[in-house]
Amino acid sequence: MIRASIAIIATTAAVLVVSVGASGQTATPTLKGTVGPGYMISLTMNGKKVKSLKRGSYKFVVTDRSTFHNFTVEREKGGKFEKDLTSVAFTGNKTVTLKLGPGSWKYYCKVHEPMMYGFFKVT
Repeated sequence: MIRASIAIIATTAAVLVVSVGASGQTATPTLKGTVGPGYMISLTMNGKKVKSLKRGSYKFVVTDRSTFHNFTVEREKGGKFEKDLTSVAFTGNKTVTLKLGPGSWKYYCKVHEPMMYGFFKVT
């Protein structure tokens, strides 16, 4: 009886460890982009300006507050990649998940790129 109880307890404990390990998956990190309403553009994570990231997938949540700006992400060094996350006519919120590889990256408004841009590195 005691041996049977110990076996049941051990099996239950093993199942719990496997269940906890399997459910411990990490969520995709969220980056918050903002463009407009004036001539400003930003990219933050946890309230801090993004300067560097580790390679991997990121959820970009972009708030576009202007019908004359857009939000574009581009890898400038380390391979070519360019993606418009919002269009010029669009206003509102948009969520896009991107897999970022190593290199130098830029986010900007295509219409006003000389004055509305920022950079970050991915390692």
